[in-house]
Amino acid sequence: MAVESDVLDELHRLRNRVPQLTGSLAATVDGLVLAHDAPGTEPEGLAALTAAALGVAHRTAEATARGGFRELLLRGADGYVATYAAGPAAVLTLLADGRVNVGRLHLEGRRSGARIGELVGAHLDHERAGDRPAAGERATTAPADPARPIGTLPVRTPQRPAHPPRPQAGGHSRPI
Repeated sequence: MAVESDVLDELHRLRNRVPQLTGSLAATVDGLVLAHDAPGTEPEGLAALTAAALGVAHRTAEATARGGFRELLLRGADGYVATYAAGPAAVLTLLADGRVNVGRLHLEGRRSGARIGELVGAHLDHERAGDRPAAGERATTAPADPARPIGTLPVRTPQRPAHPPRPQAGGHSRPI
């Protein structure tokens, strides 16, 4: 899937910008791995834990009237785990050692989260439209509505096609 390689490229660029990163993972809000650069970790387990933490963070933000989820920072004895919203359908989780400049981590994590959100959003838009970008083509999408909580998708009124879509042989589309 093209989105995986584009997201992985972004994770590699992020590691170059923040050398104290020890790992990174992009996942869907329901815990499916999109791409990872996290040696020494189990990406599926980290994605599942991220989804669980995201659910708690989302409810906490709602209960305290702090608005939709944006980021979560955990500081452990040996470093940091930071999770950032990446559009309405994905999250970015970063692992960093204890020497990281947390301000820089936030700056770069937010930037990469926004870029990953654009990539995933473009992919979802193409899937909904029934087409895929050509090899090497990068589709762009409008930025996510900052007022909409992560994990919720925009409500769009479907437009009536001139001709009803033909059913595709072979079944269902695979989620990202």
